[in-house]
Amino acid sequence: MIPVASKYVLRRNLFGYDINKKGTPQGSVKVPESLGIIVGAVFLVVAILFQYFNFTADSNWLVEYNAALSSICFMMLLGFVDDVLDVPWRVKLLLPSIAALPLLMAYAGHTTIIIPKPLVSYIGLEILDLGCIYKLYMWLLAIFCTNSINIHAGINGLEVGQTVVIAAAILIHNIMQIGASGDPEYKQAHAFSIYLIQPMLATSLALLSYNWYPSSVFVGDTFTYFAGMTMAVAGILGHFSETLLIFFLPQVLNFLLSLPQLAGIIPCPRHRLPKFDPQTGLLTGTNDGTLVNFFLRQLGRMSEQSLCVALLTFQAICCGFCFLLRWLLTGWYK
Repeated sequence: MIPVASKYVLRRNLFGYDINKKGTPQGSVKVPESLGIIVGAVFLVVAILFQYFNFTADSNWLVEYNAALSSICFMMLLGFVDDVLDVPWRVKLLLPSIAALPLLMAYAGHTTIIIPKPLVSYIGLEILDLGCIYKLYMWLLAIFCTNSINIHAGINGLEVGQTVVIAAAILIHNIMQIGASGDPEYKQAHAFSIYLIQPMLATSLALLSYNWYPSSVFVGDTFTYFAGMTMAVAGILGHFSETLLIFFLPQVLNFLLSLPQLAGIIPCPRHRLPKFDPQTGLLTGTNDGTLVNFFLRQLGRMSEQSLCVALLTFQAICCGFCFLLRWLLTGWYK
């Protein structure tokens, strides 16, 4: 559906130019925008059909599942509105807080956290109930995940690539938890997460084949918002929101680097992209606070494709570190 939809969005003048190829023939090509809407639509159809095979009419999980789909659909719609209307940054930060409301209202799971084993002797508890504070954390996590994918971007394949890596890590985590646990309710929570993350991973791989360097489509805020909210929902309703945050470690680092500019302490340009040299085809890092520019400043000039591979490799390493950290702090998957 992506090539077909590309023709329609070009007719409506929804296109952009690849700034990282400015000064080359590819830099003057109109690239269709907002193709994340196709991925989101296919995802929703598949996720809705999943209900028929995995839930009965009186299932307690059905309410939370439909609330999850409502939040994802709401966020996808707001992302498309953002692509069309070009919403200011300060407003963008608020959009996920609205879309997360159906999820928070329907959440009926636990509000506890497992204390890491090294700290149990000091705190005196193995499990701590946070009550309303946990729901506040869930709300903030949904806002962070959605915006963090959006701001860790700017080169071909990065937005979809990081989504594929994190989604694969979430899928592996769910499978390991189901295999190691004997609690039926606990298993169902992770199966619930798989029902959401599996179709998102598959549809994202399809989009990546068009968005990889040199990109023939742009995903737009529609995809970044949709992907961030889907992973947040999968982590929250799968009851592993703390683990999810560690999967997002590169996004956390990018956010911390971006904070002075996002807060207005340092001037923030519209596009915080590296400088492109059309003669060599290499990118040079600027002083803007992004992980993309930080990598270029530390590793030196490189091509856009090599930079994307380096960033995605770092993402995969961080996900592997999360599995190791979870084992060290709480014991192996049980």
